[in-house]
Amino acid sequence: MPRSVNAVASRARRKKILKQTKGNFLARRNVYTSAKNTLEKGMQYAYRDRRKKKGEFRALWIQRINAGARLYGMSYSEFMGKINKQGIALNRKVLADMAMNHPEAFKAVVDSLN
Repeated sequence: MPRSVNAVASRARRKKILKQTKGNFLARRNVYTSAKNTLEKGMQYAYRDRRKKKGEFRALWIQRINAGARLYGMSYSEFMGKINKQGIALNRKVLADMAMNHPEAFKAVVDSLN
């Protein structure tokens, strides 16, 4: 009885990996073993960086809020402490957007703290 290997599924699996490594340099895109290793490492970086991106955005928002608060003689920590004490439910993303794009609205928030 002949050996059954299911070449169709094996080829499909390899083609899927080679398709995902399109755009890589030299053998990393067309030699299966190199492509597989490249793809696995790239997926690890993608997984890690999807989480890392959230922290980077938070840091950016904090810098923008700090810059906006210092225009009115307050540090970031003072500003956020007063925001929380007053019970103002604006998150850092919204506050940073206000500080950058709507300074009159940000000034109204600062004035409400005093």
